[in-house]
Amino acid sequence: SLLARTMGKLQSKISFHTTKYRADGSVTQTGLAGASQQHSPAHTDAVTSVAALKPDLCVSGGRDKSVAVSSWRSGAALRHFTGHEREVTKVTSALDSSRVFSASRDKTVMMWELHGASGPSQHFPGHDLVVTGLAVSPDASQLCTGSRDNTVCKWDTETGECLGRAAISRNLVTHLCWVPGEPYVVQTSEDKTTRVWDSRELQVAHTFPAKQHIQTCCDVSEDGRYCLSSSSGSAGHGAEATLWDLRQTRSRVCEYKGHFQTTTSCVFLPRGPAFVPSIATSSSDSTVKVWDQRTAGRG
Repeated sequence: SLLARTMGKLQSKISFHTTKYRADGSVTQTGLAGASQQHSPAHTDAVTSVAALKPDLCVSGGRDKSVAVSSWRSGAALRHFTGHEREVTKVTSALDSSRVFSASRDKTVMMWELHGASGPSQHFPGHDLVVTGLAVSPDASQLCTGSRDNTVCKWDTETGECLGRAAISRNLVTHLCWVPGEPYVVQTSEDKTTRVWDSRELQVAHTFPAKQHIQTCCDVSEDGRYCLSSSSGSAGHGAEATLWDLRQTRSRVCEYKGHFQTTTSCVFLPRGPAFVPSIATSSSDSTVKVWDQRTAGRG
């Protein structure tokens, strides 16, 4: 199966380099020499969001109001950023960029420099409620944010200027994702829809047919051809992920059903020469599932 092949490949990679995650949250790293190094947790409270930063780094945000940059290879937290007044809800960055962005329940977004001060290098106030969506353009020059205040905003990351603000009734934003190489941003909502925004004029370019449940998260494939959305649900009803065509028909391509509670996150997995295109979903039912993107079969 796909999962077995993946685990086999992972096992071959980590056979000489193992990491032990202890019950107290600390991390012990053991290398070839047998030396053991212990790291403190990146956060002092629940981690609410995590995103890739560079090939060996990730950024995370937490209820402790902080943003951390960690090495996923060693488990060490390399940088801590503080400045938010309430918990961090989302983090993101333009891949291979040195800029990190965070959204918060304090109604603001902040930008941090990987090699800069521990305080924010830019501040983006303007939403009236918790900021729940965050997407940065591939060149990190523009930022789109969304909130439970029914608005989506566009910002200049250099100046902090708000370049546009669009409000849609009942559009309680749950997630935002920039389409690679395009001026489009995908957005999911509590109104059960998935929208595609044209960031140039900050107008809705397309709205996919509404689902039966709240759409909790979205992701876009590396080639920009497809997007994923995930649904809330309970007792086996709803909780599916949906694959949408962004280019041709703009229609529903496939559904991934099998979770028994809300699907909280969905992501396209990186493609390798030996792997079929795959997606992963996580759920409130305590499971993570890996799916064949084309057939909805599970690995």
